[in-house]
Amino acid sequence: MVVDIKILKSFISVAAHQSFSGAARELNTVQPAISRHIAMLEDELGVALFIRNSREVVITAAGEQLLHDAKQIITLANKAKYQVMRAQQGQIGELKIAYLSSACLSFMADLIRDYSRRYPDVHVSLFEMTATEQIEAFKNNLIDVGFSRPLPTGIQDEFASSDIYIDKLVAVVGQQHPLAQFAQISLNQLQQQKMIIFHRDEAVGLFDDTIMMCKQAGFSANIISQPRHMQTLLTEVAAGLGVAIAPYCISKLYSQGCCFLALNDAHKSIATQLHVKLTNHSATVDAFVTLVLENQPSIAQRMA
Repeated sequence: MVVDIKILKSFISVAAHQSFSGAARELNTVQPAISRHIAMLEDELGVALFIRNSREVVITAAGEQLLHDAKQIITLANKAKYQVMRAQQGQIGELKIAYLSSACLSFMADLIRDYSRRYPDVHVSLFEMTATEQIEAFKNNLIDVGFSRPLPTGIQDEFASSDIYIDKLVAVVGQQHPLAQFAQISLNQLQQQKMIIFHRDEAVGLFDDTIMMCKQAGFSANIISQPRHMQTLLTEVAAGLGVAIAPYCISKLYSQGCCFLALNDAHKSIATQLHVKLTNHSATVDAFVTLVLENQPSIAQRMA
């Protein structure tokens, strides 16, 4: 059975008014149109829905059953229309966000809280992922949004990317290390040190830039560890296993026992960016991106 919603509304109105003319007035149409709708409905169902005479219109038992179901259909149709409009506006749905904890820990909760306040019926899922893991997750459509480092040149044209803030590289040493007394050092002061550098598989650009800067400072880095998590890197430094060169944002992680020293000859910018695939046209994603860009100046100021 395929019935036009407009026809069902005519039927419900006739049943309510017990009158074809009354239904026509309510629906702002003419009586022949209402009669035609009821005739089409009765023909489709093969039953009489009303008993008509010159004085009254009485609904039949079959009509009573249809009236019950028709009201539910209209309610569902109205709800569907409302939900479609809400989905178009990004008010319902789901949003899967990946982020680098070391780069985003200090502002992510505030962003999600603000977004959820504005869009309480969107289900938000958060995933802590390295830059490499995010690329793989995007490839398999497992995430909608990623906060990460600049993407490899080979896939950059597949994404819309925006800078959230620009970080700098610092030296990280243990509190008992001789260099801990300085607020600022030169790279060549690290040349005799055991180096802890974030694993290349997780951040190719960061690893290669660090190695290049050491060479430009006149030495080859003596790498003794390549942890895959920045928190592990901090723990190893605090334990006195070596020193590290890393983005300053990791100071927002648990860093007791570590000192962060400015590098006066390391001028490499480390961008944290927001990435969305160009093929993702989700309204929930658009709403979140708008929110992030609204907050970008304050995030950049906080992370400076």
